[in-house]
Amino acid sequence: MRKYELVCVLHPDLDENGLNDAVEKIKGWIGEAGGTVDKVDVWGRRKLAYPIRKQMEGQYVLLNLTLPPTATADLERRLRFLEPVMRHLLTLLAS
Repeated sequence: MRKYELVCVLHPDLDENGLNDAVEKIKGWIGEAGGTVDKVDVWGRRKLAYPIRKQMEGQYVLLNLTLPPTATADLERRLRFLEPVMRHLLTLLAS
């Protein structure tokens, strides 16, 4: 098991329930893969450096997680197809 950081930029028009639903879905996928979510930090709305899907703002969420290395590809594939997620970045934390 390795420690990762996942930063997601979600659609700015999501209300609080929509944001929580998307985060819970991501947490569920991590749990299905045999991982755990150590911390969830919602950064809130931020201005983007360039437009993504014609949006100039996004809602940022940081998740610190522990996950088997073999499960990262499946998690990223699922994130690509989750509609509210405009961008994501999964990075391995130094040991």
